Amino acid sequence: MSQETADEAGRAAGSGRSARALDEVDRRILDELVRDGRTSVRTLAERIHISRTNAYARVERLVRDGVITGFHAQVAPEAAGLGTSAYMALTIEQNTWREVSAELARVRYVEHVALLSGEHDVLALVRAPDNAALRDVVLDRVQRIAGVLSTRSWLVFEEFGGTQSPWR
Repeated sequence: MSQETADEAGRAAGSGRSARALDEVDRRILDELVRDGRTSVRTLAERIHISRTNAYARVERLVRDGVITGFHAQVAPEAAGLGTSAYMALTIEQNTWREVSAELARVRYVEHVALLSGEHDVLALVRAPDNAALRDVVLDRVQRIAGVLSTRSWLVFEEFGGTQSPWR
């Protein structure tokens, strides 16, 4: 089997093929797009001093390689009516991650879910309109999912983005 065919087979099977390292131009493209995802290719090329053709090809490659997974608006939760945020840690039965995660994906107000190692098995970020809605998420929806043994919640008082992120 040729190397190219092996790489294609690995991608198709989800083998976790290592991604190509990003060069300085790729990083600058990502910086600009994270700052403003609506930036045109022409403006992007001008800002980082490369040709439009090069900028377009690089953005397409970054999308194709899964480095860029989408373009979206950043929403301020409180301004959008989601004034209560909490992190919720779940302890689940062994080998129920797939079923629990499928159910969590259907729970309204659950924004992000991560499988963890350590004391808890799952961490979820919940953004709800108020404490009553948060209570319903935790007690009426999440704790009733088959495989969930326990939950622990922490209210978020304030949030800010880190200043040392490579993309901010």
